Amino acid sequence: MKKWLYAAGLGLVMASSASVQAADKIAIVNVASIFQQMPAREAVAKQLENEFKSRATDLQSQERDLQTKMQRLQRDGSTMKASERSKLEKDVMAQREAFSAKAQQFDQDNRRRQGEERNKILSRIQDAVKTVASKEGYDVVIDANAIAYADNSKDITADVLKQVK
Repeated sequence: MKKWLYAAGLGLVMASSASVQAADKIAIVNVASIFQQMPAREAVAKQLENEFKSRATDLQSQERDLQTKMQRLQRDGSTMKASERSKLEKDVMAQREAFSAKAQQFDQDNRRRQGEERNKILSRIQDAVKTVASKEGYDVVIDANAIAYADNSKDITADVLKQVK
């Protein structure tokens, strides 16, 4: 019985090592480097800047107005009539809340759009990695940032970069 279990265990070990040897075509790619070098990234950054420029300018204007009112309240608050000071305080509080909500919505929209555009670029990179890997016969492609060491001869970053441009 022991011999049979030993033989079965040895068979499993050999079968698993054979499957590991079958995936011997492994390459690495530095996705972050490709992302940084893509010309589309700069174009997308400018597009997003133009898309959100008017809202950012509006927020800056609103912030300056709010700061001016707050400074006036600090500077002249002690000499104002109680009703006038109370009115200004309520105005500042309402404007601060409106500004905060608007700024938070702007930030969420901006982050969402940046994520969408980043995902589009990463999808293009992923497609290029698949194309290069299948063309060169690689079974597995690993991100260079996820491994401790790899031989540079297995690095397909330059080929993927050419494919994406």
